[in-house]
Amino acid sequence: MHDASELVLARLPSGVPIRTTVHVYGEGRLVDGSDGPALDVPNDGGPVIYAQAAQHGREVNGTAVLRRVHERLTSRGQEPADALAGTLVTVPVADPLTFDHVSYTTPEALDSTHSNMNRCWPGDDDGTLHERMAARLWTFASEADAIVDLHTGSPAMLTHTVYMRGDEACRSLAEAFGTDLLLAEAAGDDADTEWSERGFAGKLRVAATREGIPTITPELAHSREVVPEAVDVGLHGTLDVLRHEGLLPGEIEPWDGTVARNHLGRVNAAESGLFTPVSDLTIGDEVVADEPLGVVHDPTTFETLQTARADRDGIVYSVARESTVTAGSTLVGVAERLE
Repeated sequence: MHDASELVLARLPSGVPIRTTVHVYGEGRLVDGSDGPALDVPNDGGPVIYAQAAQHGREVNGTAVLRRVHERLTSRGQEPADALAGTLVTVPVADPLTFDHVSYTTPEALDSTHSNMNRCWPGDDDGTLHERMAARLWTFASEADAIVDLHTGSPAMLTHTVYMRGDEACRSLAEAFGTDLLLAEAAGDDADTEWSERGFAGKLRVAATREGIPTITPELAHSREVVPEAVDVGLHGTLDVLRHEGLLPGEIEPWDGTVARNHLGRVNAAESGLFTPVSDLTIGDEVVADEPLGVVHDPTTFETLQTARADRDGIVYSVARESTVTAGSTLVGVAERLE
């Protein structure tokens, strides 16, 4: 069974509604609620999985993943939705505002307090535009037994899955998704200062995990373009999560990858200029503390402003390939191996 319905997330100042579509597969149904469609699941309807994409509108591969999942569940000869031993809820475009602008954040004129939707979960029905949008989606996400929040990184970022460090249910879900690299992100008092400064407590993954809902954030490769290889990774990972949670039959291959410390470990630009990585630096490389990673030059005087060096032993998971950098921006991400 497959249901789909238009979902009004909020309204613009002109009164124009901000709309998206919610899909429900398997045992659950969409019913009319006081604020639009609501989820109805039979008492014996099995587990509920919630998956969304495009919280950040330039991150389109997650949306393509959910289209592929839809095709698998609604095409004969594959995994028909009526065979799901539970309910899958998907929202392919969680933030239509950023999607339309192909942007990471909403224009400040629309939400100057929470321009990044992934900083204000679980939202607020009476709050800012993004808080209202998050609150509307939370009515579905909060019903879930597990959540997959699909994101994508830059072309020069190693595909990985982020989960809450120390939460074994989240770790198990991340292993089921199956990326070779898992990043364990601490929260609250156990996290770095940057965690609170950047409002990470308002991430969907953090808010949901704190409510007892195991949640992961897969970061697929590439933004702004649909890349078949990235979509394939997302499709297989999402289907394996459904198998892990018992919605689909089948065994999952044992995970055998690397767990590293969260992605707050960054080598930043000390000065603005042009960044040139060392010629053989590649995502996935092992580096040691103080190893040279690249050079920032003044583009007008050709002066060397900074030799960027690894701040720790670890795995290179991102490299700035857009050469023009500003002071404070990330040059190279180094994940510190935990296991």
